[in-house]
Amino acid sequence: MARPLVADIDLDALRHNYCLARELAPHSQALAVIKADAYGHGSVACAAALESLPAGVRPPAFAVASIEEAEALREGHIEAPIVLLEGIFEAGELARVEALGLWLAVHSEWQVNALLAHRPARPIPVWLKVDSGMHRLGFTPEEVTDVWKRLTESPECVTAVQLMSHFATADAVDDGYFRQQLACMRELAQRLDVPLCLANSPATLAWPEAHGAWVRPGVMLYGSDPLEVASDATRRLKPVMTLRSEIIAMRDLNIGEAVGYAGRWRAPRPSRIAVVACGYGDGYDRHAVDGTPVLVAGQPASLAGKVSMDMLTVDVTDIAEAGIGTEVVLWGEASNGRVLSVDTVARHCDTISYTLLTGVLPRVPRRYLGLDA
Repeated sequence: MARPLVADIDLDALRHNYCLARELAPHSQALAVIKADAYGHGSVACAAALESLPAGVRPPAFAVASIEEAEALREGHIEAPIVLLEGIFEAGELARVEALGLWLAVHSEWQVNALLAHRPARPIPVWLKVDSGMHRLGFTPEEVTDVWKRLTESPECVTAVQLMSHFATADAVDDGYFRQQLACMRELAQRLDVPLCLANSPATLAWPEAHGAWVRPGVMLYGSDPLEVASDATRRLKPVMTLRSEIIAMRDLNIGEAVGYAGRWRAPRPSRIAVVACGYGDGYDRHAVDGTPVLVAGQPASLAGKVSMDMLTVDVTDIAEAGIGTEVVLWGEASNGRVLSVDTVARHCDTISYTLLTGVLPRVPRRYLGLDA
């Protein structure tokens, strides 16, 4: 019998979340972001599931972080255009960009020079990255006009130039900085008469004025709420990954007896402790505190003691039916339909859902549901 830990990937939920992004931005095209192996969900399977949507609904393009991620999609028979969000990392990659039919973000002078010197057989669609306030990648607003002219005046090399930027605070209640970035990009787009791609997941969910020609739904595709305060839109998201395991052992403790490394948790009453097959060696966060929620037999329970490499321990004193083989959901949807949000678990680990989802390691099997849609 195999170890019971599995990551169930609900492809119907993925399709639902993508369609929600399209519904929220009906006048924009929706670029489906599937970098980092689709945030840990499996990029080829997720891309194929989204490509199975009807014509006119399926994504017009996907987005990844590197050419290696793009190659994996092409090897998986994904045919849609793919945007390299960070562009090339060295000039020699441009031949592979051409061969794979990729779209290219450019954010640095050397990338522009390399592209214009390359002379591709067919012009490459370019997404010109602007640093509107994130201060990571991109040209400053003052530099953009000159770079845009150089690109658009080289039609043998470049086609379909668009402006792209990234919001630093679109998830926040305080919208002051967000609006500064938005105003900067709107001014550039109006002056240059060029399409905009601005809206990440939080802006897609909460800021229609930022939608532009393209939106870039990322973590929302996988059912995570990126906003500081939940909204009607985020409450419609469906969890895609359920990290599911079982109880593999039970322990009865007296008052004051400790559990796990360093004896961090001590029984405040006569207690029943369940040992669950999941640990930081699987990607479950070792920083999870006592009281981090889990679902046992579809009922709320909580972590008791430090997470180990291959196991964690849960207080099931109040769950009479808990026993060896009982279902445990670390996040996602239990068999009885109760949902434990990955965002809730992340808060107990002092992190964000992105790190939990992308951190599920390869030794955890992915089981895909909804393949035949």
